[in-house]
Amino acid sequence: MTDTRSLPVPDGLEGERLDAALARMFGLSRSRAADLIAGGDVLVDGSPAAKSDRVQGGAWLEVTLPPPVSAPVPRPEPVPGMTILHEDTDIVVVNKPIGVAAHPTTGWTGPTVLEGLLGTGHTVATSGAAERQGIVHRLDANTTGVMVVAKSEIAYSVLKRAFKERTVDKRYHALVQGHPDPLRGTIDAPIDRHPSGDGRFAVVAGGRPSVTHYDTIEAFRAASLLDVKLETGRTHQIRVHMAAVRHPCVGDLLYGADPVLSRRLEVGRQWLHAVRLGFEHPTEGRWVEFHADPPADLAHALDILRDEG
Repeated sequence: MTDTRSLPVPDGLEGERLDAALARMFGLSRSRAADLIAGGDVLVDGSPAAKSDRVQGGAWLEVTLPPPVSAPVPRPEPVPGMTILHEDTDIVVVNKPIGVAAHPTTGWTGPTVLEGLLGTGHTVATSGAAERQGIVHRLDANTTGVMVVAKSEIAYSVLKRAFKERTVDKRYHALVQGHPDPLRGTIDAPIDRHPSGDGRFAVVAGGRPSVTHYDTIEAFRAASLLDVKLETGRTHQIRVHMAAVRHPCVGDLLYGADPVLSRRLEVGRQWLHAVRLGFEHPTEGRWVEFHADPPADLAHALDILRDEG
């Protein structure tokens, strides 16, 4: 059963984007608010509006909310191939393998980091929603590499704040098509859901600020290996930004990678790996860094390129 609500925009939200105002008024995520607006479920003074429209204090919103979806409950189960890089009383750092999500979500039936930790006897913080307890950041299911999970409540709070305030050093290696020009640079372009509504993200005017720094560390005939530092942490950020400058990650067919090159390099997913994660330890105050080399499938693609000369 749907739930239709009508109420005025508070004066304190005067001038806010419609999607941002809607999110704050109804406790939604920005992306969920944008989906409702795109689906015609939001009227402003009786008329449809765009998510980027600025709202006026006192304007009347009519919002049709869908039935709530029950969050999936974590099912403790070991995850093959997931290794522990570090563990203490406050944090556990894992090397996440391919095909593993960070936590259970509606529609995902595969393994998750959270369930894998619980399934092997590790404790996690109880803060946050039940389906993502202890999870302070995420990697795409098919992006491998270093990921930290909070074990203590203080670690959860401190790490969530660190990620929000961008004091965490997140480094990735990405194999992209062609040769970026310049070889070292910054991509500063806002990201939001793709207008097609097909689950992709894109560089969109009025989207969320997104900044990616990259540096070419090895160049091949058909591709370049980049060291990538994220200043922000948007969904699919590296994949979207590299595709936007016409250098998609090898194997990333969702974002326009060349399928011929992907097959030649025997890459069955985006060539993207979280190689290093650095942050201030949540209770000890010292700077810590954790590293994981790219897994066999990604290393194999590099070997093919190096053998070609």
